[in-house]
Amino acid sequence: MNALTSSITSSRAANSEWWRGAVIYQIYPRSFFDSNNDGIGDLNGILSKLDYLSELGVDGVWISPFYTSPMKDFGYDVADYCDVDPIFGNLSDFDKLIEKAHNLDLKVIIDQVFSHTSDEHAWFAESRLDKTNAKSDWYVWENAKPDGSPPSNWQSVFGGPAWTWDARRKQYYLHNFLKEQPQLNVHNPEVQNALLAASKFWLDRGVDGFRLDAINFSMHNRELTDNPMSNTPESDVTRPFDMQLHIHNQSQPEIPAFLERVRSLLDDYGATFSVAEVGGPDPMDEMLAFTANGKRLNSAYNFDFLYAKSLNPKIVADSISAWTQSENEGWPSWAFSNHDAPRATSRWFDIEAFPHASQTIMMLLLSIRGNPIIYQGEELGLEQGHVPFDRLTDPEAITNWPLTLGRDGVRTPMPWQRDLPNAGFSNQDPWLPVDPRHYGKSVEIQSTQNTSCLNSVKSLLQLRKGLPSLIDGKLELVSVEDQLLVFKRESANRDVYCCFNLSSAPATLRLDATLTSLANEMGAIDINKTPDKIMRPWSGIWAATKET
Repeated sequence: MNALTSSITSSRAANSEWWRGAVIYQIYPRSFFDSNNDGIGDLNGILSKLDYLSELGVDGVWISPFYTSPMKDFGYDVADYCDVDPIFGNLSDFDKLIEKAHNLDLKVIIDQVFSHTSDEHAWFAESRLDKTNAKSDWYVWENAKPDGSPPSNWQSVFGGPAWTWDARRKQYYLHNFLKEQPQLNVHNPEVQNALLAASKFWLDRGVDGFRLDAINFSMHNRELTDNPMSNTPESDVTRPFDMQLHIHNQSQPEIPAFLERVRSLLDDYGATFSVAEVGGPDPMDEMLAFTANGKRLNSAYNFDFLYAKSLNPKIVADSISAWTQSENEGWPSWAFSNHDAPRATSRWFDIEAFPHASQTIMMLLLSIRGNPIIYQGEELGLEQGHVPFDRLTDPEAITNWPLTLGRDGVRTPMPWQRDLPNAGFSNQDPWLPVDPRHYGKSVEIQSTQNTSCLNSVKSLLQLRKGLPSLIDGKLELVSVEDQLLVFKRESANRDVYCCFNLSSAPATLRLDATLTSLANEMGAIDINKTPDKIMRPWSGIWAATKET
């Protein structure tokens, strides 16, 4: 271990669980801020806005991939795990970003893509040469069936078979996503070693942890057994992938053992954080397995809220109750929007009728036991950006247009200033257009408005820092009704009641406890007046017991 690594490790060890209850802000680099006016956001753009994030009050940032990539899937097709793509800058820029973030007491989390690479990665170039080279088993290769068809019926997330024929090897290779994203054979210990070496490279540069992208896709059934049908209603099918139960091309029982190796590496560096993205229709068992017994990852999140078409008390209660809060269980994380999922404001309520509901759902996100992950622009209450068909770039959006909102609309540039070209994101035409509705919700405008979503989120984050119950306290459901959700966050000296009307009509809140109002979104109620309190539509309140 070199002197730099030793210093980093010593610093981290002083606060070994900084991440428990920490608020993480996700940055999608292409769309955050363009420092060199080429229309694409970059690392120096992130660096220049770290003061904004520090003032917002988050504890850390998660930066989506900035690695060398042909950008077929905008960075999630990695061509070099240990370098920065020139469109984002270089390693020196990254080091400066880390230094400034740490000076501002911000942690830095980065993506690790362990399930696949780009087809332009040097590993794949060697692997596809023949069946006997040193990396021939680093990817998932298989002969065609006697009739020439693919080895199994597995389907790609982005549509069509999950197998592509390669003339060089005269075999099919597996890709759960784009054909340009060949599947790594993570069963192979040499592949695991290479991935861990790449992670060590970034830990040595000072990163504070990793988000593991699509980690439940990292291993496959080696028998290549066909997946059974899912019986998904035709109305819910947008791609062949939806028509199968994905029990053989993902979610394999060998994955947790690999995660123990990941955790062992992270533990060598002290207080680092690891969080798994776990997709699928029934991911809870995997999330619990991936975070069990303090030997695997710290945390995990799924798509309960990211793909939910509506929000109601039962959906929230079911999701948060799935975590039992036992000692051997991992720690949950939560996201309402991200780079893969349409913005929650456009899925859950009529933003024209209830513009301040965006503040209420931010309050809810900050109330749930776990780590809240705020996606860039959520603090501004942005709705899903409109992107004309001729400007679409996302392969999924293009394939499924106009049946889905797609991913481009959540990746449009961050609006910084209303009166500048492209809302201050860049002087040049950006890679995706700025939605005209977003100019009036810019950081500059909202900073001057006392009741703006931005200032509301700032206030909530500041208040939350002084409430241990909201950071790592236990959660107890108090009431789950058609409109109202009430739960209690507990601490040794003060409990906080979190009350929400998740509907478009007023609702009556009844609480027996004597409480003091701490925060009130949309002027929900006066907690100190009358036993029956009328909560306004899409409103929320934090109210606390007397401090002991």
